[in-house]
Amino acid sequence: MASGLRLLLGQIRRPIVAANQTARCASRAASQPERSAEENEAVSPTFVNRNPRNLEQLALAVKDRGWDTIWPRREFYHRLEFSRTQHHVTARVFSSSSPVPVLSCSTREWALKKELASTNCVAACQAVGEVLAQRCQQAGITRMVYRAIPWTYRSDAVQSFRTAIKGGGITLSEPRRKYIGT
Repeated sequence: MASGLRLLLGQIRRPIVAANQTARCASRAASQPERSAEENEAVSPTFVNRNPRNLEQLALAVKDRGWDTIWPRREFYHRLEFSRTQHHVTARVFSSSSPVPVLSCSTREWALKKELASTNCVAACQAVGEVLAQRCQQAGITRMVYRAIPWTYRSDAVQSFRTAIKGGGITLSEPRRKYIGT
């Protein structure tokens, strides 16, 4: 058995490494060829924008104008809608591309309702404004259009809502759309 093992080991040849040549180690990365500066500046012809809001933030995205007779106007990226009913206060943020609200906040939500004495007072409007401003900041929406109904604009509730939204870092106007000349 020992002679068979010696015979087997004798048939296996081990590679001979020269003294100045090092064996390739698994922990070392293979050397990469250096890239030229022209390759770094090239843009892929199949580039896909993965941030759909960057043109909006640069004020280059298209705003749907709608008809001149429509109120409220449709020229916006995001629109804030505030409504008060007999029992609750609701605020919603709409995108120009969808009739479904992007963000919303209401005194119907249990977490907000349990902290308030009344769900339709001025303090409730302020609380809804603060919570909505925080949600907008988390979603990355910092500018939106808000057009209050003219006959309710002067009420204390609407004013406290606007103050809370602005205090949360939200700007209630959007930049004018930039037109690039061709």
